[in-house]
Amino acid sequence: MPTPNRSDEELLEKIKSLPPDKLSEVEDFVDFLRQRGDDRRLARAVTRLSEDAFGRDWDHPDDADYDRL
Repeated sequence: MPTPNRSDEELLEKIKSLPPDKLSEVEDFVDFLRQRGDDRRLARAVTRLSEDAFGRDWDHPDDADYDRL
């Protein structure tokens, strides 16, 4: 984890000053952002894993007409 800098410290102070109900919202939002990042990495990994299988179908000479569309 990177060393906190002034901006990190300022953000932490702002978060600490929030009322408890808002802290819960901030936590939910942070969890959402992390999950969204995980979902994107998973989607990219699945795409890379499937490229060979799809490539065999997509690069078929019978489908050349579709390539020109």
